[in-house]
Amino acid sequence: MSLFRKDWTPAEADDWGINDWIAVIVSPVIYVLILIGGALSMLLIPAGFVLLGIGIVLLVVLLRVIDPKLAAVSRGYEEKQKHYIEELERKVKWED
Repeated sequence: MSLFRKDWTPAEADDWGINDWIAVIVSPVIYVLILIGGALSMLLIPAGFVLLGIGIVLLVVLLRVIDPKLAAVSRGYEEKQKHYIEELERKVKWED
């Protein structure tokens, strides 16, 4: 299973896998790195720029890992919503 897989079906994307665990573990680390790195960078401390850079790089990697999966889940919900709205319109117009 590829870490940077781009083609997900909504059913596959709904199941938890390594991509989701990476997002769960790495996202708080990214938040802390950007928060501390940003604060230290405002004080012009060199370590802050390094931490901020690492946080930004990890953020880009996280987005490449999890975004295709989120897009697939979103497509699945959009399809379900479309069918639900069509069914609701038929019922409202009494077309059963």
